[in-house]
Amino acid sequence: MSADPTGSAAIVLELPFRGRWMARNSPARRVPSHGTHLLGTTYAIDFIPVDAAGRSAPRTWRAFVATERPDFFHGFGAPILAPAHGTVVLAHDGESDHEARRSQFALVAYALSQATRVRAGAAAIAGNHVVIALASDGPYVLLAHLRAGSVRVRAGDEVRVGAEIGRCGNSGNSTQPHVHVQVTDSVDWARARGLPMSFRRPGVASGADASGWVPGESEIVDAG
Repeated sequence: MSADPTGSAAIVLELPFRGRWMARNSPARRVPSHGTHLLGTTYAIDFIPVDAAGRSAPRTWRAFVATERPDFFHGFGAPILAPAHGTVVLAHDGESDHEARRSQFALVAYALSQATRVRAGAAAIAGNHVVIALASDGPYVLLAHLRAGSVRVRAGDEVRVGAEIGRCGNSGNSTQPHVHVQVTDSVDWARARGLPMSFRRPGVASGADASGWVPGESEIVDAG
């Protein structure tokens, strides 16, 4: 664990993917990172898979005026890995991967439906997701927006760092394929408090990077 600027202890995780991903809604930019403390998202971070040019998908006319198929995006279906040893306490699948939205026109209608998704509960927000307990009473790591049909673990499974738990998708409250990561003190989402987290830098041996780091907003992370 390490200390964040508020003095709280940060949970150090491994990156939950391989390849190049862009950090968005980073707590290195602001806290709460997603603009709210609801559902334990205070220190959450999003990672979007990108190509060598830093693009999540090629730009076509649809990117400017319409929705796009999720499988058009670079990292749709990329493996999502357990970022820590622990026990799976929640594993939810069956939510659809919906159309992606980069167009401002498409995003307006999506934003107007945000309140409806919040009222619909955790599955409508997180989509297909896995929660790993790092100890018997937490903390808990949530990995969200997984691809429909890709979740490979069940509640009660023991997982090790690097084990594939699912695939990158566009389920739940997601505008393009990505993985959302957060750490909380509870899985009672109405009461859960977000906990600060950091990540071990790629290529740094376990134990040699005790403090970890929080990728900056739009920083591209190459996990090899």
